Amino acid sequence: MAFLKTILIILLVYYLLKILARLFAPKILNYAAKKTESHFRQAFDNQHPFNEQEDESVIINKKTTRKKKDSEKVGEYIDFEELD
Repeated sequence: MAFLKTILIILLVYYLLKILARLFAPKILNYAAKKTESHFRQAFDNQHPFNEQEDESVIINKKTTRKKKDSEKVGEYIDFEELD
């Protein structure tokens, strides 16, 4: 009888934890995501402080690309026949 009572308590605790996990898991994950976002935002701000007074412009110089001439013939096409 004690064995059945122990099994019943274990099953009851298991299903209770399962129900509670479904209720509170979204809130816990949302909290963890916000904490992680604030941590990364703080680390980024410490590394790259945003300063509006600095006005830096970015200049990209593109090199002209030459196209290769594909008109050069490399060789002659030879049709092979299979022998039986």
